[in-house]
Amino acid sequence: MKRCLWVPPNNKAYEKYHDHEWGKPVFNDRKMFEFIILESAQAGLSWAIILKKREGYRKAFAGFDPEKVARFTEKRIDALVRNPEIIRNRAKIAAAIRNAKVFLAIKKEFGSFSKYIWSFSKNRQIIHNIKNLKNYPKTIIEAEALAKDLKKRGFGFFGPTVAYAHLQAVGIVNDHMAGCFRRKACLLK
Repeated sequence: MKRCLWVPPNNKAYEKYHDHEWGKPVFNDRKMFEFIILESAQAGLSWAIILKKREGYRKAFAGFDPEKVARFTEKRIDALVRNPEIIRNRAKIAAAIRNAKVFLAIKKEFGSFSKYIWSFSKNRQIIHNIKNLKNYPKTIIEAEALAKDLKKRGFGFFGPTVAYAHLQAVGIVNDHMAGCFRRKACLLK
């Protein structure tokens, strides 16, 4: 089975993530929010760290329920900063709570966060023809526009690079490499 070259060999967590989640089109707002929390936490770190702490994040961030996270208090932030099961960065934790509030406002404005975010690609999947690791762009114009709009709305730790990672993760961008067994499976139907 040929996978994308960024998947480390014999790394079961990466293989599971790649084979079952990454690049699969997502329309579920709660799943979108989960990826927002995780990708914002990953800013400046490796994805391997986040994968190891994913279940800790699930517990710490109320099963990735944006309505519950939006109500987290300063006292809850203090507790999360001491939680070894997540990245204990106060600024990232506070941003996750702010992002939850903005996420909910966007959901209310557009009917769903999914409708909002898919609009940046004109409701179509962007498909790149990646043949080697050097072909991956650092960002794309849609990610830059998304990051700019989210920043204007109050999002934190979600610049163009993180926005691009999010678009890839939720399948708005299909960046499975040419020859990867998941490329065709992740095409928007």
